[in-house]
Amino acid sequence: MNTISIEQFIQGIPKVELHLHIEGTFEPELMFEIAKRNNKKIAYTSVDELKKAYSFNNLQEFLDIYYAGANVLIQEQDFYDLTWAYLNKVHEQNVVHVEIFFDPQTHTDRDISFDTVIKGIHRALEDGKKQLGISFKLIMSFLRHLDETSAFNTLQQALPYKDWISAVGLDSSELGNPPSKFERVFAKAREEGFLTVAHAGEEGPSEYIWEALDLLKVTRIDHGNRCLDDTKLVEKLVNLQMPLTVCPLSNLELKVVTDLKDHPIPEMMEKNILVTVNSDDPAYFGGYMNENYLEISKALHLSKQQITQLVINSFKASWLSDQDKEKRIAQVEAYFQKN
Repeated sequence: MNTISIEQFIQGIPKVELHLHIEGTFEPELMFEIAKRNNKKIAYTSVDELKKAYSFNNLQEFLDIYYAGANVLIQEQDFYDLTWAYLNKVHEQNVVHVEIFFDPQTHTDRDISFDTVIKGIHRALEDGKKQLGISFKLIMSFLRHLDETSAFNTLQQALPYKDWISAVGLDSSELGNPPSKFERVFAKAREEGFLTVAHAGEEGPSEYIWEALDLLKVTRIDHGNRCLDDTKLVEKLVNLQMPLTVCPLSNLELKVVTDLKDHPIPEMMEKNILVTVNSDDPAYFGGYMNENYLEISKALHLSKQQITQLVINSFKASWLSDQDKEKRIAQVEAYFQKN
């Protein structure tokens, strides 16, 4: 076995990303470029000034700047460029499969058509598959701070694109917006053939995770940190092998944890929860996939074997075919044996 460094090991291992908001990959340089192209004003005079604003005390402070940034996205080409930039970045980090969120209401509420948004994103994903070898699934998220009617309208707009969209999700301000608020929308989405996922237990309580499981019938929990508050919930997650798509650097930036040394990932692994590592909104939270793996590895003294297990968990939790999962997991295991 080679004795390569943890950094080299993380760089080389084939990875999958399951919790990524495409609007959250909007790097300041690209934001200024697209703003200029579309004659849109940004409330910051320079890339550096904008980057300095990326200091958040909670989820809502982040969302305020996230939605402001999204305002400059207008043309189909803007959504293409945003997605293409992300794919090139993660290709360099040896990410081979992505399952990404997009937030149509962030754009349709600004009178940008659903078609414009999804066509730009999907075209880039198809190009990424052909040119970079990155396979993909697309998840349409409902904004939970908006009402049920808005979510139903968005679901209606998505129906012509059923072949492009694998699942529906639930994101945005968690506190005070429980999964139960969208029970009927999710029932309709499942009837239409979509898989379901939901952000739960990031800032919200463990009860929100129960609701996501019992009422929304999710196949994955996004975040799920607070599950450890409830022993019965942990048992259920383990029995179901329900994946958690955890986002370490996001948790740190949004003060879900105050120090990565306190991150719950090792405890989740010890309890046999199917926990995965993801980047969430990497342009805002200081790191894509490799940075997330590297920072938790340093803070929590994770071994190459533990990193390998987290990567395998991600492939297991993905919506790749069983055959593709087996192939990818075999590659990961061979990589571990070699390094």
